[in-house]
Amino acid sequence: MSTEGERIRVVFMGTPEFSADILEELATREEVVCVYTRPDKVRSRGSKTESSPVKVCAEKLGIPVRCLSSFKDPGDVQALAALAPDVICVAAFGVILPKEVLDIPPWGCINVHASILPRWRGAAPVERAILAGDEEAGVCIMRMEEGLDTGAFCICRRMPLSDLSASEVTSELALMGARALVSALEQMRRGDVRWTAQDESLVTYAHKIGKHELFLDPDHDALANARRVRASSKAHPAKCIIGGRSVTVVAACVAKDGAEAALSAGEVRFAQGELLLGCAEGTLCVITVKPDGKREMPATDFAQGLKGARAGIPWTALR
Repeated sequence: MSTEGERIRVVFMGTPEFSADILEELATREEVVCVYTRPDKVRSRGSKTESSPVKVCAEKLGIPVRCLSSFKDPGDVQALAALAPDVICVAAFGVILPKEVLDIPPWGCINVHASILPRWRGAAPVERAILAGDEEAGVCIMRMEEGLDTGAFCICRRMPLSDLSASEVTSELALMGARALVSALEQMRRGDVRWTAQDESLVTYAHKIGKHELFLDPDHDALANARRVRASSKAHPAKCIIGGRSVTVVAACVAKDGAEAALSAGEVRFAQGELLLGCAEGTLCVITVKPDGKREMPATDFAQGLKGARAGIPWTALR
């Protein structure tokens, strides 16, 4: 086991860009002896497989990488134990760690979780915080146990959500999480880390985003639709049909007071340089779109091709 002044032997587990940002910072401070990530898979159109951002980062740093989707094979558990890590650090790995793995490192397994625990335990904390209208997001360094994000935490850092998108929030939380993880490991090295149990009465769950959950709908209010756009991603786009054309709304906001004058739910209007969508309550101002099969473009460019946009044409939900 590492002692004060020595670099900690770390096994790191993660998959997306959020995890890669954390790994890059961690590797400058401690001895990352191996990285675990999800196997390569088809991540875009076509049959070409792509490595996870964490695998790409680890290879760039010259750190050995192991790809797996579970620890059901006892051989994988034995191979992990043979690395003799002081601690296992996890950030959005996407694989459940069984008790046999949790018990391997003497300092335990700790997780960089992108929420203000105990709010938003689970898979999609940033998206759920945006959809719920939370004022803050955050990141916690949590001690892992067999329950889903139930462990005590030692560090919790917060940031205002404002009108940021999920990708913007996630990038900021990755930086905050990396620094918090380094601080937590230093506390563990000194032996003065303090763990705070989660208040079970305050628990909420961040369930995975459903396949079409972020599709826009004129029968819903403008604020709900704007939050869906902010929470959206390539995996879960905010789509709708505008003037008969299927589009992904990349950026949008609730229109300013007065912009919705005479604009009913389901009506489209292009006025004063703004593409406006009437909702059940309020109006959505579209900023950036990506029509199916086309490049991403300003909504003003897209609106130029909409016949009747100035007089009012329909927009509908994509079913």
